[in-house]
Formats: sequence, structure tokens, C-alpha cells
Amino acid sequence: MSELAIKPKSSCRWDLVSLGEVMLRLDPGDGRIATTRSFRAWEGGGEYNVARGLKRCFGLDTAIVTALVDNPVGRLVEDLMFQGGVDQSHVRWTKDDGVGRTVRNGLNFTERGFGVRAALGCSDRGHTAVSQLRPGDIDWEAIFGGEGARWFHTGGIFAALSDTTPAVAKEAMAAARRHGTVVSYDLNYRASLWKSIGGQKRAREVNRELASYVDVMLGNEEDFTAALGFEVEGLDHNLSALDVTNFRRMIERAVQEYPNFKVVATTLRNAKTATFNDWGAVCFSGGDLLVAPNRENLEIYDRVGGGDSFASGLIYGCLAGKG
Repeated sequence: MSELAIKPKSSCRWDLVSLGEVMLRLDPGDGRIATTRSFRAWEGGGEYNVARGLKRCFGLDTAIVTALVDNPVGRLVEDLMFQGGVDQSHVRWTKDDGVGRTVRNGLNFTERGFGVRAALGCSDRGHTAVSQLRPGDIDWEAIFGGEGARWFHTGGIFAALSDTTPAVAKEAMAAARRHGTVVSYDLNYRASLWKSIGGQKRAREVNRELASYVDVMLGNEEDFTAALGFEVEGLDHNLSALDVTNFRRMIERAVQEYPNFKVVATTLRNAKTATFNDWGAVCFSGGDLLVAPNRENLEIYDRVGGGDSFASGLIYGCLAGKG
């Protein structure tokens, strides 16, 4: 990753700052969402998970920029985040309206899946506090110029939350680049998130605009096609039979259009069942395509957040100079 100019930790308070939604994840265990009588509570969110992984697995100093409603549910999310160790000094607390009519905290009902039963998610995240952020709400100059951050991470999930969140992401990414902070972005295309705000057409418009601010672009094959419009040849119906040569061609087209991309990386995942997956990864940097060993029949306990954990590991490798 020699092309990345990463600031030394001595000049920055944060190794990484993430921008994104943190939801209350409600897990029915071995049961089903529609029939369970109890849930276990966790916290989670695409961009937040990256910061949590870097803190819990690698001991780095990370912070989350998000918004929560100041009510017992929001405070439960706060308490769960305390366990993850991610700094919350940039959490924006919004006044509760009493019933969540105008602003609320996001809920994510998620089944882990096992065997032939696939993982299943049901998000309840409309009108959340973080989705109502607007440009100017966060003092990015204080974060990147005052405190200092080596790395900034956000992604397509945050950008899809509302009509205003793409502008917030753009504002943050521009500020990070002004202060020499590396910017990573995980495309994380979710058709359900874009369904009511313009669909795939709008997703491409938003992601293609934000892509010009990105140093490290993350996403699987489907993400690059759906969110950026770069087709990958030779995929089967499961998006798993990927010829690495075809992936390289797609990445080279992307880098030609976006020369600011210094690193492009993705996991290669073939879910045979919810329990057994084949896992691999590729990373394009400095004109070279690095291919990780393919791990066949890897046993999976909970696949939710797997791509986020990959991002955490990749970012750690870059920050630690292991490139």
C-alpha cells in the first residue's frame, strides 16, 4: 500500500473515525423473527462495525460520528457501544419527541441463519436521528484539523439513509482530504435502502459522485456493478464464480475513471450454506492484484458484518505498515 500517505499517530488523536448509523440489533438466536418470544440485543452498523473491529481486535483509537435519540433505547445503544470501546464524543444526541413520530433510533432484526436456513434481516430504520443529519451539523474541521485522524471511513449504507446524508458524507470526505486523512468507502449496496429514494439509478448517481473523494474503495462484485456501473464478466447466478482476471479488468476500468483510487479490495465469498462458506479476497494496489488464499468450507457462526471485519483487517494492515 505504498501509494497511501498515512499520517503518523503522533500527530493524530484518532487512528480512524467512522461516519454511519448505529442500530440496535435484535437477534432471535436459533428462532425466527416472526415467531420468537425473545431477542438478544447487540449494537451494529456497517460503518460503525469497522471502527469497533479496529478497537476490539487491534487496540486502535477509533471514534464514531453518528446521531441517536436521547431516550432509553438510545441509551441502550450507547451502553452497548461502551462495551465495544469506540469513542462516543462525537455522537449527536437528539431530543426525544415522545413517541418517535418525527425522530427515532434504528432497529435491525437479524437472523444469523444456519445450514440451509439463510441469514435474514428486517430493518426498521425510517426517520432515524442519523438519517436527518445535514451539512453543517458536524464540526469536521475540529475532528480532522483539531484532533486529527489518520483514517476516515464511511460508506454506501450511510449515504442511502436519506436525501441529506450523501451531502453529509461528501462534506466529511472533503474535509478529511483537506487535512491529509486517508478516506475509505465501502459501497455496501442494499437495494432495500434505495428503493424509496430513487432506486439503483439514484444509488449510482450518489456513489459515483462520492467516489471522487475516495482513496480506498471497498465492495464486492455486485456492489461495483450496481452502485458504480462497472460490470464484471464471468459471474454465475450466485456472484461467486469470479475469474480473478475479469475482476482485474473491471478494477482497471474503475481506476482509469477514478485515478484517486489507490487501493481497491473485495472479499470473494461463496455461501454454500449459512454455516459453510468459501472465503477469499483480492486487493488492487500500485498496479498489482494481490490474491489471498481461498479458504474453502470455512465454518461461519454469524456472517452479518463479515465484510466490515474484512475492512477492519485491511485498514489495520495499512495503518500498521504491513502493506
